[in-house]
Amino acid sequence: MKRNYYLVGLIVLIFFVISFLTNIIGPLVPQIIEDFDLSLTLVAILPFAFFIAYGVMSIPSGILIERFAEKKVMIAAFLVAFSGALLFALFPQYLVAVVSLFLIGSGMAMLQVAINPLLRVSGGEENFAFNSVMAQLFFGLASFISPLVYSYLVLNIGTEDMGALLSLLTEIVPESLPWVSLYWLFAFVCLVMVVVIGASKFPKVEKKEDELIGAFETHLELLKNKKVILFFFGIFAYVGAEQGVANWISEFLSTYHGYDPQTTGASVVSWFWGMMTAGTILGLFLLKIMDSKKVLILFTSAVLISLTLSLFGSGEVALIAFPAIGFFIAVMWPIIFSLALNSVAEHHGTFSGILVTGIAGGAVVPLIVGSLGDIFGLRIGMLFLYISFGYILSIGFWAKPLISNKTIEFGSKE
Repeated sequence: MKRNYYLVGLIVLIFFVISFLTNIIGPLVPQIIEDFDLSLTLVAILPFAFFIAYGVMSIPSGILIERFAEKKVMIAAFLVAFSGALLFALFPQYLVAVVSLFLIGSGMAMLQVAINPLLRVSGGEENFAFNSVMAQLFFGLASFISPLVYSYLVLNIGTEDMGALLSLLTEIVPESLPWVSLYWLFAFVCLVMVVVIGASKFPKVEKKEDELIGAFETHLELLKNKKVILFFFGIFAYVGAEQGVANWISEFLSTYHGYDPQTTGASVVSWFWGMMTAGTILGLFLLKIMDSKKVLILFTSAVLISLTLSLFGSGEVALIAFPAIGFFIAVMWPIIFSLALNSVAEHHGTFSGILVTGIAGGAVVPLIVGSLGDIFGLRIGMLFLYISFGYILSIGFWAKPLISNKTIEFGSKE
């Protein structure tokens, strides 16, 4: 079919919005603790509510897409996220925040399941890898920008010389909770996306046989496969570790080094995501010249060193080492996912659904870190991340894919 570059651009924009809404939780953690007087465990319930939605909604979303098609499901996804953002914007309370984040997470899970097959069709199979990387770069860009937007809003609402937008937000946001303005912004963005998607023409997505979501019996068959379970925990460990770092950076820097979470903390979280984007670019190059398992071992080893420097180094060292973690974890998701799919011969669509469900690790690991932090202190709590990263490191040694990634052989005449 004819390539639909408008739709490719729209999907890239959706990746940007997903990231913008997803990765703002970390910079907010210290402010939420202070304003709602929460323990580390209670504040960790917030990312738990968001990411557990992936575990709940990923497989049902695939079923909904096969019945109603991508466009309707994507509109419904943004309406669900809109309702979650508006709910908290109107009623900024802790329990409401839990419900709000579950709704936003549900919407994001629905979008994640819908947009990858759509990107393949609209951009062409031959361009799918390139378009996926481009989307990932915009995903990282949004993660870099969102903490900066948070800092801008909280530092400028209620000051002199505000523009029309900040003046409006000042009127509707509680004076003591300026960061709630982010949720008004989220609600507005979701509503705009509903209008844009509603006005867009979507192609019919003809899924390959291998991309279809299988029956219940197919899921059971795969879940009896030891490799499927091991790679599920690989995705679980990765997302858990990623969020376990990102969600606690600002609070860690505030607690142990006295840095302001609204400025320095938010900036370091921003650079964590920004460096992840840079790491993606380097990872693409290395995967052309090295086996993916070796790249995974190399980068995960660097993460473990960076994590040690972050937790036990000086404040100045932590400001550099935390973003370095973002740089080195950049290759983990695509390598684990590709190793997983290349390790089974069939039912890749169903297997992908099982793997995406592993995003629920982003709910569990930060909660464990917070709970341990309440008992032993946040630094000790974050030691749990060594278990997650250690498991990821082990994948580089035990994975035996049926197909390895293609590398360039220097000196070859081919």
